[in-house]
Amino acid sequence: MAYETEKLEFKSVATNAIYKEVIAFANTDGGILIIGINDEGEVESLVDIDDTYLRITNGIRDSIVPDVTMFTKYSLKDNDTIHIEVAEGTNKPYYLKSKGLKTSGVCVRQGTSSVGATPEHIRQMIKDADGDVFERFPSLNQDLTFNQCKEAFAKRNIEFDENKYDVLGIYDIGRQAFTNLGLLLSDQCNHTIKVAVFKDVNNTIFKGRKEFSGSILKQIDEAFEYIELNNNTQSEIKGLTREDFDDYPAEALREALLNAVIHRNYDFSGSIIVNINSEFMEFISIGGLLPGLNVDEMLNGVSILRNKKLSEIFLRLRIIEAYGTGIRRIYSLYEDCVNKPQINATQNSFKMTLFNMNHLRSAVPAGKGLAEKELSSQEELILSYLEQHEEVTDEKIQELLNVKKTRAFVVTKQMLDRGLIKVIGRGVSRKITL
Repeated sequence: MAYETEKLEFKSVATNAIYKEVIAFANTDGGILIIGINDEGEVESLVDIDDTYLRITNGIRDSIVPDVTMFTKYSLKDNDTIHIEVAEGTNKPYYLKSKGLKTSGVCVRQGTSSVGATPEHIRQMIKDADGDVFERFPSLNQDLTFNQCKEAFAKRNIEFDENKYDVLGIYDIGRQAFTNLGLLLSDQCNHTIKVAVFKDVNNTIFKGRKEFSGSILKQIDEAFEYIELNNNTQSEIKGLTREDFDDYPAEALREALLNAVIHRNYDFSGSIIVNINSEFMEFISIGGLLPGLNVDEMLNGVSILRNKKLSEIFLRLRIIEAYGTGIRRIYSLYEDCVNKPQINATQNSFKMTLFNMNHLRSAVPAGKGLAEKELSSQEELILSYLEQHEEVTDEKIQELLNVKKTRAFVVTKQMLDRGLIKVIGRGVSRKITL
């Protein structure tokens, strides 16, 4: 008597259940499915074996995606049973076309049973098959619509229809599935942009906040509009002439937002964060610099694209002009400002800080340049400590000023730019001296 094993499965008749068995074998280590044998290993002759054979081969071809037929071999044994030999596939995960890329549609072999794969297992199979490129992975959500994306294309007089889905990279014809790039552009995009306005420079007391969802193209437009509402204008009147000054160059805000959207790591859930207070604005995205790239190289115009297809769409829509120019453009807009934009990149995050030009201008007494501005009480406290102790750490400055890390960084950077202090070392060994 024969028994079922991890690589051997029996079915007494051919039902739609056999498709899950084929999928499970293709998604695991392969195996053999025999039609015409019951669970006890006894032969139960098929009534019309030729018709059954035809239904099985057609069903496997039509019900499973990607195409698994190249990994299946069929044979008849003694005109009683049908043997389906399934090899491990190379384009995992295989799934039921009617169910999609979810647990009910993706099966794996577990002991002598075929079970639904977990979402984590599905993601890992995709990575193993396609490499670690988020954009081209099949989206786990296949119920996508593109109304907002179509509006964004139409606003720029560019055609958007289903015939272009494959060229744009939002649909994988081979897998017959929408990609993660499609998810980002869809109305169902699960990544958001959060903008918060604070009353204090420590970013602890909310003044207003808003979260933007939907297609990433819609989010960009709406988030930028909200950010611009918080970009105040001050005027100076000299004689009969009035000159207006924005807190921030609008183009710098736009480039910082686009940089956060284009280069963030969408493998992880979470939102792009924009923090606004009276002195500076922060743009924080998930995902640090890619291997082989540092801040200096980025400032020189070196660009390594994490989301190449998304960047191509932004270029097609003329949202960006060229790769690797955004950061340099931001710095050029701050060329005459004493406080240059600041970049803080860790392994898992990227933060760009832009300083409020009107705040800096108002802190300068009439007739003095920015480099000659009077010392603030916080700066006096740091200099007084250094006169007594010769050096100080960043942690000690936070303690002295009773502020958080971000505010301490801003103060010390301003002092460094004006030549009031020096910085020795980096990381944990970093020290500040006169």
